[in-house]
Amino acid sequence: MSTPNAGAPATAWVVYRGEAPLWWLRVLKPGFRHCLALLNDGRRWVAVDPLAGFTDVAVLDLPADFDLPGWYRAQGLTVDAAALRRPSGAAPWGPFTCVEAVKRLIGLRARRVLTPWQLHRHLNRSSLRHATVRP
Repeated sequence: MSTPNAGAPATAWVVYRGEAPLWWLRVLKPGFRHCLALLNDGRRWVAVDPLAGFTDVAVLDLPADFDLPGWYRAQGLTVDAAALRRPSGAAPWGPFTCVEAVKRLIGLRARRVLTPWQLHRHLNRSSLRHATVRP
């Protein structure tokens, strides 16, 4: 997978984790109990991890061409590329979860996407649909 060059538009990836430190997360699909976002603007990596008590935002001290999504995949985690959208108007109401935070970060308006597994399936359906469209 290539990483954007300097001056390229920002690109996002969603990383899914399987840990369940909170008991109610154990009802979610294993491997898809939490999600976080990675952003790359061609110069730096930013990780946005919406946790239960706070949101951790970190500008990572990595070369811009470092394959951070690939590193997460090598750790055994699932990673999806996500298009960055900037829709106008207010986002639909939803409970503030890691999924809702990531959806708002990437500009995804998908009311019925509530769990990390649903987000994974939605992003993969969207990428397959866009991959088959020919100009």
